[in-house]
Amino acid sequence: MAKQDQAISERLPVARVAVDISLAHLDRPFDYLVPAALADAAVPGCRVRVRFAGQLVDGYLLERTQTSEHQGRLARLERVISPEPVLTPEIFDLARAVADRYAGTLADVLRLAIPPRHATAERETPAAGGSKNAGPRPAAGSWARYPAGEAFLAGLADRRPVRAAWSALPGPQWPAEIAIAAGTAAAAGRGVVIVVPDARDLDRVDAALAGVSHVCLSADLGPAERYRRWLAVRRGLVPVVAGARAAMFAPVTDLGLVVLWDDGDDLHAEPRAPYPNAREVLALRAHRAGAAALIGGFARTAELTQLVAAGWARPLTGSPEALRRAAPLVRAAPDEAELARDAAAMTARLPSMALRAARSALAGDSRGALGPGPVLVQVPRRGYLAAIACDRCRAQARCATCGGPLEVGGAREFPDCRWCGAIATDWTCARCGSGRLRALVTGAARTAEELGRAFPGVPVRTSGGQHVLATVTAEPALIIATPGAEPVAPEGYAGALLLDGWALLGRPSLRAAEEALRRWMNAAALVRPAGPVVVLAEASLPAVQALIRWDPVNFSERELAERAELGFPPAVRMASVTGASAAVADFVGSVGLPGQAEVLGPVPADSFPARSAGRPPAEPKHPPEPQERALIRIGRGEGLALARALHAAQATRSARKDGAAVRVQLDPAEVA
Repeated sequence: MAKQDQAISERLPVARVAVDISLAHLDRPFDYLVPAALADAAVPGCRVRVRFAGQLVDGYLLERTQTSEHQGRLARLERVISPEPVLTPEIFDLARAVADRYAGTLADVLRLAIPPRHATAERETPAAGGSKNAGPRPAAGSWARYPAGEAFLAGLADRRPVRAAWSALPGPQWPAEIAIAAGTAAAAGRGVVIVVPDARDLDRVDAALAGVSHVCLSADLGPAERYRRWLAVRRGLVPVVAGARAAMFAPVTDLGLVVLWDDGDDLHAEPRAPYPNAREVLALRAHRAGAAALIGGFARTAELTQLVAAGWARPLTGSPEALRRAAPLVRAAPDEAELARDAAAMTARLPSMALRAARSALAGDSRGALGPGPVLVQVPRRGYLAAIACDRCRAQARCATCGGPLEVGGAREFPDCRWCGAIATDWTCARCGSGRLRALVTGAARTAEELGRAFPGVPVRTSGGQHVLATVTAEPALIIATPGAEPVAPEGYAGALLLDGWALLGRPSLRAAEEALRRWMNAAALVRPAGPVVVLAEASLPAVQALIRWDPVNFSERELAERAELGFPPAVRMASVTGASAAVADFVGSVGLPGQAEVLGPVPADSFPARSAGRPPAEPKHPPEPQERALIRIGRGEGLALARALHAAQATRSARKDGAAVRVQLDPAEVA
């Protein structure tokens, strides 16, 4: 029987379908007829295949109706890929809201929200209707250290939308505290979504959730197992799901709590269009679902402080007594006493104060209060010499091929370019002609080499890049780690050295001080209570003072006030438009911006990204066209109007089939 001769379903014959096409001018549902043979399988939320513009494309059936507003002839559904309703109404509404907030398309968001289908896993996963086995409400445990902790848990037990900006106390208790909050919400019959930055954090949360019915979603599970677990969540078989960034869209039943740990970590920012951030998505989801929220970490971002200032969340901090019992002893080097003893300490990368602290920690506190143990050494950059300069005039060494920065990958190796990979065997300074080099930024490998000579007989281990340690033993050792790759010591580190603070604080970024404090606090929180922590940075700087006092709240409030005064995010909404010069100028000139919007730039943008682990050819045959970037800022109250204007401009360009692409990103993580 020909396709056009197939009978049409008599009940709700029109299917509204979201096709999987990312073009902005096609970002709307399309109507199709439902053949009678597919009437039972074509349920809202299922995957379907339709013919669109002469091609077969996938899509999601949103709803079925009796009539269509389309005046022309409707095509039929080609097939139902699976009758499994993978797109729930809550996730569809959330995806549409996220697309609207970030000036993106629904298709792009749904690709992030729903994993690819695995037919075998779909058949093997039990059907809905089983018992969730949430278990009884857990005890408050270490939440008693927070004055508002037990009240927060009581709100979860009463199914109220309590929302907290969590400043976690230092120490290893945070996974257990997340598990207690999740268990409390699950015992009240609510679903829970927990998002952490990476697999190591997920393993710690997974272990803490041992007494709660849950699943973990991670990329290393493989497509079949990941889809099997995702289906168990969608079918309501488990109330709690934990995972990395993609888990923010997990379709839990009756969502009652969202948890986001370390919300300032850049791993929470999605690198694919429309570039949503997990913090904003989970806050939006909690708001729309009437759910509770627990967002925070050891440090606090200006964005989270903005939510507190707006009244959306309330601060959840530890008591002063609990902080004194849990916090390490932080000192900045060199301090005044050290300078009086050794004037050269100001320029030394490892002043004697830091070396003494490391030796004391490795050997144990002489008073017997703290036993010996491993010492954590945090280094901002991996590699050997991450940046080098001319020894005579101090100009940074640049590649003669592309102008990129040079680095040295190891002892007795020639410099090479971080951008194009060209090896500079006979480098000479373009400014003064000298051929001698000096270290500008020392990496983790060179640091391990230096400390190995300074501490003979002490084991030295490194963690970073492709080799990240999850844990280390309690034996005395020097652990050299880059930020975010610090392994966990079972009894805590005996001490920590936070090196090269200038490299973190001196980055050309709006978030340099905030990010430096976050990385320092994450490392210092791994140290035992009252253990020595030495930060190599100027003591008078606000970020250093916040670390010494362990006071991230006041620091973030100061950051937010300064950004509001200067008109920077999160006090305002900001969009970034990046592309070729002509394309950016055309886009900015054609977009119908709201009257309050302000355009900054355009200015040149980086054309060469940093080199990845796989080295590209030394001389690119087709260097990328120089890029420019324009910034558009507007008040927070007009953010959705800006997003609609940007989406409309992209729709006009895609309908015209303009060849020159531009990247539009709202609320980018970096604006400087």
